[in-house]
Amino acid sequence: MRKRAFFIFFSIVLTVYGLINFYIFIRGWVAFPQDSSLRILFLVVFLIFSLSFIAGRFLERVALSWFTNALVWIGSFWLGAMVYFFLIIVAIDLLRLINFTIRFFPSFVTADYERTKYVTALAVIGLVALLVIAGYINALKPRIKTLRLTIPKDVNPTKALNIVAASDIHLGTVICKARLERIVEKINELKPDLVLLPGDVVDEDLGPVIKQNLGETLRKIESRFGVVAITGNHEYIGGVDEACRYLVEHGITVLRDSSLRIDDCFYIVGREDLSINRFAGKKRKSLEELMASVDRRYPIIMMDHQPFHLEEAGNGGVDVQLSGHTHHGQLWPFNFITKKVYELSWGYKKKGNTHIYVSSGVGTWGPPMRTGNRPEIVNIQLSFG
Repeated sequence: MRKRAFFIFFSIVLTVYGLINFYIFIRGWVAFPQDSSLRILFLVVFLIFSLSFIAGRFLERVALSWFTNALVWIGSFWLGAMVYFFLIIVAIDLLRLINFTIRFFPSFVTADYERTKYVTALAVIGLVALLVIAGYINALKPRIKTLRLTIPKDVNPTKALNIVAASDIHLGTVICKARLERIVEKINELKPDLVLLPGDVVDEDLGPVIKQNLGETLRKIESRFGVVAITGNHEYIGGVDEACRYLVEHGITVLRDSSLRIDDCFYIVGREDLSINRFAGKKRKSLEELMASVDRRYPIIMMDHQPFHLEEAGNGGVDVQLSGHTHHGQLWPFNFITKKVYELSWGYKKKGNTHIYVSSGVGTWGPPMRTGNRPEIVNIQLSFG
């Protein structure tokens, strides 16, 4: 039953992807003169770009190589470009539709319509290229988001805790060794007592992670109390047990519906991702079950990848909840959609006595670019008492 649902889901995704690309292709094709050799060039380039991501993702599961890497990179950039080509072309076609009723296009547009289409096509390509380049540069420069929070609990000699959280790294072909090394360097500069990874550490297929030996780069994270991670939906997409085993083998503690008391000072509670139901046919433990083994006199920090049902943490005695998953849309204007879907798409909120922070994440999924927000590493400076 789950395989059937999975097949239906991806069939819908591929159908929508195909229709969007067909629409972009047709509008681009008619923009070039009929007798122009540019049409053939456009056809070849478009086919390479639009098919690269699907082909690369499929082939890298068979055998990793420079060729599959190139396909994934080209296809990933195309995913971002596709979004903006689609939005701009839809806007242009809406203007054309309005102009059929209310003539407002100036004469220099209507005098030579064929030339106007050609010039417009070149302008759109240039604009999308600039957006892709700017988004890629932005994605390479994570900022440090600092939170100073107080937990009114004083049961141990520790008066402060310096936590660094990096959600949604998405290690794989795109978030590669060089990128991870920069992230680790930034984490270590903050001299953390504890490093938390609230899900989507691995981006689906584990193959590129193993090939690049990214686990050894993760070992370079310097932290007094180590590194603790939880599962995200992408660990489940690629194979959750294999991903968790790899992280554990490289010095990371993975909490899967479990808790950990550290240095007799505080608790870390790690919830299994909600995807456990869809991909494994299981239910994750309730927060009440998880908290049954936790001494609530101590500070309690919980990681839950997807920020749904925030009231549970507020009612369950959690002091701090960290989540990710949303990327805050990653590409504008998707941030407006995530704001509607989630109670908190990005940022800080307090519910009852619980501090909640949803991170936009430090990595990217799909397009290696961000145009709706900046990537971030979260530095949480906790004080107690």
